[in-house]
Amino acid sequence: MSAAGPNGPTGAVHQFVPTLNPHDATGVHTLFVRDVLRQAGWRSDIFAEAIHDDLASEAYKHWMYPEHAVEGDIAIYQFSTSSAVAGYLAEHGLPLILDFHNFTGPELFAGWEPKTEARAALAGQELALLAPQAALGMADSAYNEAVLRRAGCRQTAVVPVLVDYARVTAAPDRRVVAELEARGAGGGADILFVGRVVHSKAQQDLVKALWAYQHLYDPKARLHLVGGTSSFEYLKALRSFIADLGLASDVSLVGEVSDAALAAYFGAADAYLSLSIHEGFGVPLVEAMAAGVPVLARPAGAVAETVGPGALLLESTDHAYVAAALHRVLTGRALREALVAAGRDRVAAFEPAVVAERLVGAVAKVAGSPR
Repeated sequence: MSAAGPNGPTGAVHQFVPTLNPHDATGVHTLFVRDVLRQAGWRSDIFAEAIHDDLASEAYKHWMYPEHAVEGDIAIYQFSTSSAVAGYLAEHGLPLILDFHNFTGPELFAGWEPKTEARAALAGQELALLAPQAALGMADSAYNEAVLRRAGCRQTAVVPVLVDYARVTAAPDRRVVAELEARGAGGGADILFVGRVVHSKAQQDLVKALWAYQHLYDPKARLHLVGGTSSFEYLKALRSFIADLGLASDVSLVGEVSDAALAAYFGAADAYLSLSIHEGFGVPLVEAMAAGVPVLARPAGAVAETVGPGALLLESTDHAYVAAALHRVLTGRALREALVAAGRDRVAAFEPAVVAERLVGAVAKVAGSPR
């Protein structure tokens, strides 16, 4: 027997997502949500416009949904960018839950990637289309919830991203550990940032901060930038900027990495530094706190809300100011230990069991109680 939702019997609670990728927060979240929905008693599958080869067995193409449809189905749309999935859902008229992760605004791609800028603008149009139709808008932060409300969502709830943060403290990739140990054998701090290499993440400001930190405090310090890119023009400019500052041997542009390699980078980090211009939540911030790495961050978007008291929030992104803040954290034992302890306490709010309970409660408002 199917569960009974407010609008009739619930056939299943399926997820739709633009891209199912094992290396991004939305993809990991989508897989965890599916498992939570199934464990709660709902039937649930994933339908995506694009599916990474490593996850080919985990999802169907979105246009295959009619082959699986049952009367009473409810759709959860993982909204993080523009996609043909948005129009598809609008046409099919399924009862809809928007799980909103925000998206980078087109103004932050201006001058770098015209096609990506246009796609970001389209995401705004798709949000305006779907938000008024949604039975519920779930946002992973109050910051994102406000965006949903402005877009026309009538009912909203805050449900953080569902991620197993223990992955960053699991067994690290020994090869990467050895490489990092070899690079650090001569001393110097390891500063880490994890995120897409795009203008909105402001990696150029991280490079400036490293330059200042080296000249003022620690000439052997290193910066590790972990993450792929969707802006090759920005990546090219960033590489040139790094070379112009004479930092080619001190800044690592790592690209996408496995969970084990990511654990190695967090394990080696002396500080996690984020100067991002726009964050709707910030999964790597929580990962850093979970890994026991002191966090310094620009309070952009939802950053302050996400980290709570678990990070040092920066009042300026001036490179000398940031360098001084790094020096204060890396040389001040009491401050560093206080940040690490507060960060670990903060992570408790995002434990998978805690978030899963909130997720099930929010979905049940639309789908009714699972079987």
